[in-house]
Amino acid sequence: MNKTIKKYLVLFLTVSCVIGIGSYAVAADHVLKMATTTSTDNTGLLDYLAPTFRAETGIDLRWVSVGTGKALELGKNCDVDVLLVHAPDAEMKYVADGHGVDRRQIMYNDFVFIGPKNDPCAIKGRSAAETLKTIASQKGLFASRGDNSGTHKQELILWEEAEIPVPDKETWYIQTGQGMLNTITIASERNAYTMTDRGTFIKYEANWKGNPPLVILVEGDKSLRNQYSVIAVNPKQCSNVKYDLASKFRAWMVLPKTQQLIGDFKLLGKQLFVPNAHEK
Repeated sequence: MNKTIKKYLVLFLTVSCVIGIGSYAVAADHVLKMATTTSTDNTGLLDYLAPTFRAETGIDLRWVSVGTGKALELGKNCDVDVLLVHAPDAEMKYVADGHGVDRRQIMYNDFVFIGPKNDPCAIKGRSAAETLKTIASQKGLFASRGDNSGTHKQELILWEEAEIPVPDKETWYIQTGQGMLNTITIASERNAYTMTDRGTFIKYEANWKGNPPLVILVEGDKSLRNQYSVIAVNPKQCSNVKYDLASKFRAWMVLPKTQQLIGDFKLLGKQLFVPNAHEK
């Protein structure tokens, strides 16, 4: 287990212990531990869903929010029971390798490119590939998560599709190693571009009361779809996991009324996620 994973695991266990102290603590066998992406946490979606899930099932959902790559590692190491992540290729490999089971799509939104309002590289309205080619050719400042998260994984795919080597030591390419909201903040401070999921952008926009320094410049490209799925950690590889609770969470997330809750979740009157558990 690398140092970064250990850091998040210690934080997760510490929070779990603190939450568990007190007369209101639920029985340990009714606690479901989940690793999820920063976007489902930062937007407030999980805080919105968790009370209803607990009221309807008696299960206390506790989560740690990290990049999808770290979330998959937490599952692989048997440190959590279930995952809510957004990197389809990595997820399918994770399942194929025997670490996860019962993968089910739950919802989606899309990735967008955001940047300064004056758009110094003139990327507005371009395709994703054209956007990256333009930024690279003009050496426009670009903030990357650089953290193996679902967003970072998709960014790497887009560089490949644009037929451009992934930047590394270029001075215009800023690798933050941080979550999405922090990366957006860094991009804003540096007057740089970045790529984010729409849900987190809307949260950022709401934090600025609808008038943020960075704005959406590129959107709608089919390569920017952002799918979220639930995966149970494989009980055959991790005998300690609560597969029964993970299965109940998965089943609850695909219920029509839960899907409606997800669709109704809004900030600034804008929908953050589109439910699609029953999409074929």
